[in-house]
Amino acid sequence: MATSVWQLIVRALCPAFVVSGYYFFKYRAKISPRSEVDLTSNLHFGRRAVVGAFTKMKASRGPIRTGDRCGIATGCFISAGSGGITIGDNFVCGPNVVIVASNYVFDDMNAHIDDQGRSSRGVKIGNNVWIGAGSVVLDGSQLGDNCIVVANSLVNRRYPPGAIIQGNPAKILMKRTQEGNSAS
Repeated sequence: MATSVWQLIVRALCPAFVVSGYYFFKYRAKISPRSEVDLTSNLHFGRRAVVGAFTKMKASRGPIRTGDRCGIATGCFISAGSGGITIGDNFVCGPNVVIVASNYVFDDMNAHIDDQGRSSRGVKIGNNVWIGAGSVVLDGSQLGDNCIVVANSLVNRRYPPGAIIQGNPAKILMKRTQEGNSAS
């Protein structure tokens, strides 16, 4: 309870430029003062990470870790549950992407959803991953290294390294290889 009150006070009274400055000096990350990024020990940025304007990053319920050279575009929403979110190096994320690492428990049809609690398996995103604009990554998802998620896709399970995925739910279109792309 005391932690929640403290987080509300920090969120309400701490100017955005202070949050941006804190993460710049701690990690050399460039956080837009127009973003809403939690000021918490649960949030770790890699070197040269960039967070665009109007992006919200919520790490009060669990950890978020990004690798080096991660670019998160404008208008994204990233929220960690207890399972956390781990993002590798050289991550590129288009605008309006949603990454959520928690889910409601919904076993009891006679109880309100909010009263049943939450679960969190976490989200893992590998190195050199590109997530296209408007995509959604749900709790429990994993994207292997070198994956590409086509715009407006729904990622809801595990995908192997080098997969190019698209759709709702996302399916593998092709597999990237060292020599070039080959259909699978």
